[in-house]
Amino acid sequence: MSLDFSESQIQRYARHILLPQVGGQGQEKLLKSKVLVIGAGGLGSPVLMYLAAAGVGTIGIVDDDVVDLSNLQRQIIHTTDSVGSAKVDSAAKTLNAINPDVKVVLHKQRLNVDNALDLMAGYDLVTDGSDNFATRFLVNDAAYFSRTPLVSGAILRFDGQVATFKNFPGGHTDGPCYRCIFREPPPPGQIPSCSEAGVLGVLCGTVGSLQATEIIKELLGIGETLSGQLLIYDALGTQFRTIKVKRDPGCPLCGENPTILDLSIHKNPIAEACRTEDHRG
Repeated sequence: MSLDFSESQIQRYARHILLPQVGGQGQEKLLKSKVLVIGAGGLGSPVLMYLAAAGVGTIGIVDDDVVDLSNLQRQIIHTTDSVGSAKVDSAAKTLNAINPDVKVVLHKQRLNVDNALDLMAGYDLVTDGSDNFATRFLVNDAAYFSRTPLVSGAILRFDGQVATFKNFPGGHTDGPCYRCIFREPPPPGQIPSCSEAGVLGVLCGTVGSLQATEIIKELLGIGETLSGQLLIYDALGTQFRTIKVKRDPGCPLCGENPTILDLSIHKNPIAEACRTEDHRG
């Protein structure tokens, strides 16, 4: 193997290198990859930890919150000693302990219309684990305009879903964007957040691990993409369903006659009101 791995890296990533679909070249690609993670909460925790363990070379974390005792039931990247600390700092401490190969970039701020495109610039992929619709739509739209593949996850109570969106020029153009499935955010208060309705803590680990799997697949270009499919998990019934979803020609973002041409739609008062909710899961 001519790749320039240290002896410790060969040992660390041995089980990846043994896989024909990954090998040394694939592991080197992971080490050179850059992923932006929105939120260091319930979904962000397993995503971040598995990406670091896999050797994804640069991991950006966007979060402006601090660790609360109520987070620890599901946000496994944080510990009791982290309560009161910034989530990005707590997460970075854990990731650095898992894998010193990884560069962790901290964005101690809330994602908003003014910084979304700048934050995504330079990353190969963005993944979203936010807890309100306004943020999910903002991430989707910013990912579309910045031509950044998006792996999205969502959870509530005992249910979760995962999907990949990359229907921009040069991406999987036959697939949908988030707006092709959900046209616009529901009215504020119509659908409760996890902080209002509750969530099974371990569900975050299941859905976040699925997100991390899809991220690694996308970075390596292996397997079947979830673009064009919505994976739904029912924890109480122990059932997975995959629903095929198509690009909507009438989509206001990616359709044939788009009406959303930039992120200014996210400056309206309703969207801003929704975005004030906790979105870290």
